[in-house]
Amino acid sequence: MNLLEHQGKQLLAQAGLRVPRGTVVTDADGAERAAAALGCRVALKSQVPSGKRGKAGGIRFAGSPAEARRMADSLLGSTLGDSVVGKLLVEQCAEIRDEFYAAVLNDPRGKCPLVLFSTSGGMDIEDDPAAIRRLAVDIRTGLTEAGARSLLDDLDLPGPVAAQLVSVLLAMYRLYANIDAELVEINPLALTGTGEVVALDSKITLDPGALERHAELLAEHLTGEDATGSELEQRGRALGLQYLELDGDVGVLANGAGLTMTTLDAVHHYGGRAANFLEIGGDAYTKAVPALGLVLGNPRVRSLVVNFCGAFARTDVMAEGVLTAIEELKPTIPIFFCIHGTGEEKAIQLVRERLGVDPFDTMDEAVRAAIDAAATAEEVVR
Repeated sequence: MNLLEHQGKQLLAQAGLRVPRGTVVTDADGAERAAAALGCRVALKSQVPSGKRGKAGGIRFAGSPAEARRMADSLLGSTLGDSVVGKLLVEQCAEIRDEFYAAVLNDPRGKCPLVLFSTSGGMDIEDDPAAIRRLAVDIRTGLTEAGARSLLDDLDLPGPVAAQLVSVLLAMYRLYANIDAELVEINPLALTGTGEVVALDSKITLDPGALERHAELLAEHLTGEDATGSELEQRGRALGLQYLELDGDVGVLANGAGLTMTTLDAVHHYGGRAANFLEIGGDAYTKAVPALGLVLGNPRVRSLVVNFCGAFARTDVMAEGVLTAIEELKPTIPIFFCIHGTGEEKAIQLVRERLGVDPFDTMDEAVRAAIDAAATAEEVVR
């Protein structure tokens, strides 16, 4: 889940970093008012999830409220990358003396957090990787002050500037850890004419698998394209899951889009109504808890079909994930399994041992049982 610039800056400010004053607007009138309130030269920055906005013309500068209005008129409704600009961040311009680059990210090679810093911030930093210093962090200790200072060694930075940069790196790491981020990046991290280190931009990516632990971020930052569809569908997108809410009462959890659609067809064929489409595929083990949470989040669901067919993906691994999710979420609705393919003997054994039920031999049997159970539950509820 990628946050927009103004959303990321809000988190940076809460973490103690300096950010420019600014206001998010959605029309030219708002841009004019925002510029007048700031009372200085302003930047109008398109709030879309695209990189290189400056090069693409998505960032303009205005010296007066009237000019800000004209700039906003030209930016709003324009297309930037794959996004239509629907909102702007109107922000005070900073007098930039130097531009730095700083980031904290997940390093898949080292399997640890990695802190990056460069005195060559600004556009095209990725074209000069040799200019970026790197520090792998032991997750057990986190980033220490000594570690942050080691990134600044031999850079001939004035003492007060170095002290601010150490504080910034430590705050960025704390934020990264606290919100389970995959990336916290500031580029440029500017040294202003008054000697302050200020975050002029932000890029924050949250780990979709950890969003269940951050309901406040989901509620506050699901906007724009993410804010379409039902609440459960928005949660699904934030989690990186393809979830569609339907109007039925039989929940469906299957691996792969094709098998899921086949299961939905079977539910319809036997006179039932599916409650959802959910493409979980190879994430059945790692994302079973949030996936099952989505299905159960629909209050109309009266029963659940779990249909696994393994080829390259092992059904015992998928079953392990779903069983763990069931044990954690403790659903009260009846659940009906059908499992075939690689690892099915162990998968069936796991279901018997941990739930005390036998999977059905065929998908049709499991689906019919789920439809009957949903109908019975519906009658009881009524």
